[in-house]
Amino acid sequence: MKKAMLWHGERNGIRCDLCARKCFIPRGKSGFCQVRINKDNTLYTLTYGKLCTLNVDPIEKKPLFHFYPGSRALSIATLGCNFKCSFCCNHEISQAVAETGELKGETYSPRQVVALVKKYKCKIISYTYTEPTIFFEFAYATTKEAVKENILNTFVTNGYMSDEAIKKISKHLDAVTVDFKASGSPEFYKKFMGVPTVKPIYRALRQFKKQRVFIEITNLIVPQLGDDIELCGRLAEWVNTELGSEVPFHIIQFHPSFRMMDIPSTPVKTLEMAIREARDAGLRYVYIGNVLGHRDESTYCYNCGELLIERVGYEIRRMNLVGDRCPNCSFKINLEMGIR
Repeated sequence: MKKAMLWHGERNGIRCDLCARKCFIPRGKSGFCQVRINKDNTLYTLTYGKLCTLNVDPIEKKPLFHFYPGSRALSIATLGCNFKCSFCCNHEISQAVAETGELKGETYSPRQVVALVKKYKCKIISYTYTEPTIFFEFAYATTKEAVKENILNTFVTNGYMSDEAIKKISKHLDAVTVDFKASGSPEFYKKFMGVPTVKPIYRALRQFKKQRVFIEITNLIVPQLGDDIELCGRLAEWVNTELGSEVPFHIIQFHPSFRMMDIPSTPVKTLEMAIREARDAGLRYVYIGNVLGHRDESTYCYNCGELLIERVGYEIRRMNLVGDRCPNCSFKINLEMGIR
C-alpha cells in the first residue's frame, strides 16, 4: 500500500477527492473503484506500481491521430476503474478487483518504466487500458520522471476526474484522449455504466483546455441503445463551441463484449451518419474507428481536401506534410509534431 493523494478527513471517515464520484469512505472500507482504502482514517492506494499491462503501441491506437503521428508509446495500466461498463473490452483488468477481490500485477518503479521507454525506443508513455485516474499516484510519479528525460505523457481517460486531479497531473501531461460513450447520453451512462451524471466530463474537458493539454475525443456509437445521431450532433456542437473546431473527434464502432454480447457491431452506415452530423456541427477532423480501410481513417486538409496522413487501422501508410502544413495550400493543421 502507498499513501494516496487528493483526499481529506471527515467525521467518521475520509472523502476521496480524486475522481468526480468524491467517495466517502468509512474506516476499513474501499471506494467505488475498490483499489483505494481507508486504513486508520488515512487513504491508501493498493495498486501503486503494480502493472497488469505493459505494451508498446502505435500512438494511433489511443487513438491520438494529431499528436506525434507515427510514434510509439509504452502503454501501462493497473487494475481498477471508477466506471462499471457492461460492454468493457478490458473488463478482465478494469473489473478484476470488484469481481474477484484479487490484486494482480508486476511491481515497477517510475524509473523502471522510464528505462523501458528508452529500451524500446519510444518517445511517449500512455496511461491507458484501465482508467488512469485510479492509478493516479503512480501515473503522477512516472510523469515527473518522464519529463526529466524529455519523454511525453498521455492519458486515455473517461474524463471522470476532479479539477484538483487535472490541475495536478497537467503539469506533466502532454495529451489526453477523452472517451465518450453513446454521445454522452445521461440515461445510457446511468443504466449501462453505473455513472450518475455526465456533467463532470464536460467540466474536465474545459479544465484540460485551460491547462493547455492537447485533446482528442472519442465517441462510441452503440447500436440500438446509444446510437442517437442527433445527440452525437449536439456533443459535436459542444466540442466546437467549448474546445474548438480543430479538436480531433473519433466516431468509434462498437463490438460485442463482456455483458453485451447480444448487441451487434455498429453498422458502418450509422457511423457515417454520425460523422456527417459531427462535420455539420463544425468539426474539421472527424474520424471513424474500428472500421479497417475506411476513407475516414485518414487525415485530409480542411482547406483544400489534400490527403495528408493515410492510415489503415493503426498503421500510417503515407505522410504528406510540410511540417504541420498542407503541401498543396500551406494550410496549418492542428498537429503536435515538434521536439520538446
